[in-house]
This record gives sequence, structure tokens and C-alpha cells, in this order.
Amino acid sequence: MDLVTGAIGSIISKLAELLAAEYKLQAGVKQRIQSLTRELESAHAFLQEIDKVPPDQLNKQVKIWACEVREASYDMEDVVDTFLIHAKDPEPVNKNKNKLKRLKEKIGTLFSKTVALHDIANAIEEVKKKLKEIAERRQRYKIDDWVASPATPSSCIDPRIAPVYSTSASMLIGIDESKEAVIQMLSHDDMKTRVVFVLGFGGLGKTTLAKATYDQLKQNYECGAFVSVGRNPDLVKVFKDILYDLDKHNSGDIHSTQKGADLLIRQLLDFLRDKRYRLP
Repeated sequence: MDLVTGAIGSIISKLAELLAAEYKLQAGVKQRIQSLTRELESAHAFLQEIDKVPPDQLNKQVKIWACEVREASYDMEDVVDTFLIHAKDPEPVNKNKNKLKRLKEKIGTLFSKTVALHDIANAIEEVKKKLKEIAERRQRYKIDDWVASPATPSSCIDPRIAPVYSTSASMLIGIDESKEAVIQMLSHDDMKTRVVFVLGFGGLGKTTLAKATYDQLKQNYECGAFVSVGRNPDLVKVFKDILYDLDKHNSGDIHSTQKGADLLIRQLLDFLRDKRYRLP
């Protein structure tokens, strides 16, 4: 759990200690601590939800966001610890001098404005500012949506092809000529296996072209599968996706099996033997 939530749970407890103890807090500090505690409790609850999702089903942006919160939590803990050390033993400064110095160096950005070690109010504002930036990224990249509906092997759709499934081929503009050229390359009566590569820079519509071509030609084949493959693909998942698309009736539970790549390849070959098929 700590690998995901970092030091947030510990910080919340220490902030509660600050509120409960008779420390000489500056005016308004109590309200700031309460506000910070609410922010941390919200982040902590969300990180616990992330912890319930298998790591391989988490979107990369979710992992980056969680890492930012976790790292920030350790900085926050140092801020609170620094104040507690000073508040509990304010007189013998020399005794804590080295420890305070190390803490200050470790969290230099939080004390970049020469915040005094006893100035918990300013430290809290620095922490809240950092939390706000992280929260804005959570909203900007729709982290909540990814965690609420984690990518599962059977339902994962690559973000690159999501627009394709929501756009009618008849509404696509500027690809008719390219589509017809690809169709001509594939529409031969011989039984030879044909491979057509669609190359180009990102965002040019390669996937859209492939999907439009597939939709128009699939009725001419006994079976077909449309599977998106990333730069560093999980081959086992790719083979399972292909099998699922080719034969949903008999491969409905393919993603829950523990079959390896070799066995999946043999299963694919057996299924495709003597069939006319298309795999874009």
C-alpha cells in the first residue's frame, strides 16, 4: 500500500497531532492545516482506488500522476517533521541544527523562498500549491475516468483508434483516393497472402484509413480482425485480441486463459487454415 499512497497516511496523522497539541500556531494556521488535511484525505482515498487496479491495467498517465503525488507526499512529510522537531524542542537549536539542515536541503524547493523553519503557515502554502498543480493535472488528463474504467484485456481500445469507432466511414474526408488504392492492392482473385503497409507521420490518419478499408472489404472474407498494436506490444495480448476478433463465439474467454504465445499461434493457424481472412 505504501508503494502507492506514499507518506500521505502518515502526514494526515501528523497534521492531526498539530491540531490537537498546544503548539503556538500562527493566526489562521489551524484553518490552513484543516484545508490541507482535506486535500490529502481526498488524494489518499483516490490513491487507494488506484491500488485496487492491477498495475498492467493502469494507463501510463495514471501511473505518472500517482508517482507525482507519492513523491510530493515525502516532501510534505519532511515539512511537517521539520516543524514538529522545532515545535517540540525549540530551545536547543544547535542539537537539531544538522537534522534541520539536511531536511532543508532535501526539500529545497519547498524552502526556496527562505521560509523560516518555524513558519509552518508558509510551508503549508507551498505544499498546497504543489497539491493544486498535481490536482490540475489529474483533471486535465481525466485520471478519474481511467481509474473508474481501467483497461481490461478484453475491452481495451487503443486511444489512437477510439475516434475511428465513433466516426462513420461515409463521413471521413480526404481518404477516398487512398482507400481505393489500398483496396485495389488487396482485391486480387489469387490465393496469395498479401501485406500492405500504410506509412506516415503520426496524426495523418493511417489507422482511420486502415479501418475504413477493413470495413469495406470485410464482407468479402470469411473472417477478419481489427487489432491495434503499439510500439512495444505484448504479443500474448495481441494474439488473444486477434483470436477474440476472429472467433468471438469460441474465444469469448480467451483473455482469462494462461496460454502462452506458442500455443496461441498454433490456435490461430488451426483456425485460419483454409480460410480467407483479413487482418489490418
